[in-house]
Amino acid sequence: MSIELLSPAGSPESLRAAVESGAGAVYLGYGSYNARRSAANFTEEEFKEALAFCHARGVRVFLTLNILLTDRELPEALETARQACREGADAVLVQDWGLLDLLRKALPDLPLHASTQMSIFTSGGAEEAASDGCERVVIARECTKEETAEICRNCPAEIEVFIHGALCMCYSGQCGMSALIGGRSGNRGRCAQPCRLPYGVNAPAKDRRPLSLKDSCLSDRLQEMEEIGVACGKIEGRMRRPGYVRTVTGIYAKLLNEGRKPSKKERQALEEAFSRSGFTEGYWLGRTGPEMFGFRPEGETSGRKEEAKTAVLTTTPAIQVKFVCRVIAGEPSTLTAEDEKGRRVTVTGPVPEAARTRELTPEELTARLKKTGGTGYECVEVKAETGTGLSLPASAINGLRRRALEALAEARRERREMEAPPMPEDLCARKGKPALTVSLTETGQLTERLLSERPARIYLPLEKLNELDTLPDGPEWCAILPRIWRDRDETELKSMLLRVKKQGVMSALAGNIGHLPLLRDSGLKVYGDYGLNLFNSRSLGFMRDKGLAGACVSYELRFAQIRDLRKPLPIEAIVYGRLPLMITENCIIKTGTGECRCEMRNELWDRTGASFPMLPAYGHRTEIENSRALWLADRTDWHRLGLSSGRLRFTTESGLECAEIFHKYKENVENGMHAEPPRDFTRGLYLRGVE
Repeated sequence: MSIELLSPAGSPESLRAAVESGAGAVYLGYGSYNARRSAANFTEEEFKEALAFCHARGVRVFLTLNILLTDRELPEALETARQACREGADAVLVQDWGLLDLLRKALPDLPLHASTQMSIFTSGGAEEAASDGCERVVIARECTKEETAEICRNCPAEIEVFIHGALCMCYSGQCGMSALIGGRSGNRGRCAQPCRLPYGVNAPAKDRRPLSLKDSCLSDRLQEMEEIGVACGKIEGRMRRPGYVRTVTGIYAKLLNEGRKPSKKERQALEEAFSRSGFTEGYWLGRTGPEMFGFRPEGETSGRKEEAKTAVLTTTPAIQVKFVCRVIAGEPSTLTAEDEKGRRVTVTGPVPEAARTRELTPEELTARLKKTGGTGYECVEVKAETGTGLSLPASAINGLRRRALEALAEARRERREMEAPPMPEDLCARKGKPALTVSLTETGQLTERLLSERPARIYLPLEKLNELDTLPDGPEWCAILPRIWRDRDETELKSMLLRVKKQGVMSALAGNIGHLPLLRDSGLKVYGDYGLNLFNSRSLGFMRDKGLAGACVSYELRFAQIRDLRKPLPIEAIVYGRLPLMITENCIIKTGTGECRCEMRNELWDRTGASFPMLPAYGHRTEIENSRALWLADRTDWHRLGLSSGRLRFTTESGLECAEIFHKYKENVENGMHAEPPRDFTRGLYLRGVE
């Protein structure tokens, strides 16, 4: 199987550059709801023109609707998808679970692709997305060759891999840094790229950039990808200029067409188009570390050759079509066209006449029908049946072919459209005051005093619960599964789940779609965590239908938005604690200090002097926490949002602090008392919201 080359089209000019340089498909934004909302994107008329331009050349067009959406935005997003579907868009990329559910029900014939923003990096996650209707899954950039091969073997959907372009420091879909610091959400297509700024690791920020990764370049690895079954290689860059798209697409198209690695000249052209201190292939090779990091000095622009047409134009793959033609005496001539997906149309032409000089042969008819150049179609087979002694003008045969291909193009655009399904019922809005739950990072935070406050539920990381011999009676004990893990970890995780269940753990917290198949036969009650990015009522209904007993909503929602959510299952919101900014595959501490000291207290310092605690995460990963803790114990408005529970998220607090803070929240909920906030605190995004 050859790899489809997917190129970015942030503007009509970039789209033309991609197509002329050999892209097999392009991805673009149309409307307001895509992950590059600052790109030029496409107007409705430009989108129609783009589809016509691409389809005439056999290039597929994927629409990006890959951001989180509110209840109010979903109808407009659906209408955008409807228009794209009618015009013949080949697929839609989606992040939001509610939109995914809406599209598969309202537009059942529209192919859906799981965006990398869904944070999928295991076979189970990819298979779950496939079972939910995704024909293709874009897996995390952090996956190695071996991990990608495992997913390709196990997932029935196509697998897409980023092969060139910018790397985010955080796993896509899990970054709250831009939103919480500057109010511009990466999950809403507005990332301000705080990872490119200077920071210090356990020291004041100077000129080092420990969160800025080099661009990825996997031009040497294309043959490996073909061998393991990758369906599509994606070039990142909808924010970059047409010259960049032309150069990078042209080189990768030639490498794929010719089955080779880049020459020295081609490598230089890629680097001149754009790079950050060179390139990296660290994630593909499984080699993280300092050599993966790089940045571009402020004011530096791309190389002069960026706008030059350095790429040699390549032939884009056309849509394969088969013809069956009958030219029989006394009957109208007929031509049936069938595409690669089995769509079939038949058109009729004139009745053949008796041949006066030379009769029409099957060979001549076949040769004429195969002339599909310039149409975007490639005729791969003709079955021609002709009677003896008959004649049909060349113009009539050409007309048959033209009308058959036009009818096939129309058939390819015909897709069922259904009414939008009703919103989920509002069954579980809490009328009274919310219960209080607690999540802990370390077992040392679990004290008798905290237990005496009687939290309704206590969340502890699965690996920490596994270290305990017994669990006290009283609260519901819930295991927090690692937010990031791999297929190879699942045997260990299942073993730990079995052990802690015997100790009295009753439930598990799922922060990733890949957790659901892992937990399905565990016998544990499953709650959804913030990592699922549940942003609207439909996403909550979708997760209820997948068996969740409750869910934590996104901390990027405002109070009013949480209040107005339909609540088809009990919902929770984080009401205290340092909110997570990033979770990274690279160990920031080792990269920043030269040594691994993850079990000690570590902080990331920005240019303002703010310090962000860095905590070790499962699999020797790093989680960065906000510099200030969320505080709501001096307010009572959050009691009236319909929450079933409010979660206190303890990270760096001591056991004594955990108990004291919980007590203040308990007094706030039960008696309406207003506890003074700490000197340095935040309201998160609950009041100001995000772009």
